[in-house]
Amino acid sequence: MRPIPSSPAVTARMSRQASRDTTQELAVRRLLHGAGLRYRLHVAVPGMPRRSVDIAFRTLRIAVFLDGCFWHGCPEHATSPRANAEWWRSKLDRNMARDRETTDHLLSEDWTVLRFWEHEPAEDVARRISAAVASRRSSPSGS
Repeated sequence: MRPIPSSPAVTARMSRQASRDTTQELAVRRLLHGAGLRYRLHVAVPGMPRRSVDIAFRTLRIAVFLDGCFWHGCPEHATSPRANAEWWRSKLDRNMARDRETTDHLLSEDWTVLRFWEHEPAEDVARRISAAVASRRSSPSGS
């Protein structure tokens, strides 16, 4: 059950929150593509309905998640809303538990899982992803 919105302004602001194709996601994708890397977007997590990987290198089994600070509980930037605080705390705790469960599932299926916060510079994120791709390609089991 959803709480009653605290104001029309909050309702409007929350409805504009992007769940995909965020500014950071677009910047990272542009850098990866520019580096010659090819990937798939919003790939379903194998065996986990209604969950998807933001950027996936399927043949290499690399899953990249670009997590929003508010929605995923960034230790540096997460905030706790004052209105409907109990509902929000429960909602955000469930998000973080779902993230851990998804990561654990992918790791058990021999995927490399990379998680980044939205505040991390796109250049740093792209560099770390590129390094993981190069490492996985050079390993004997990496395709």
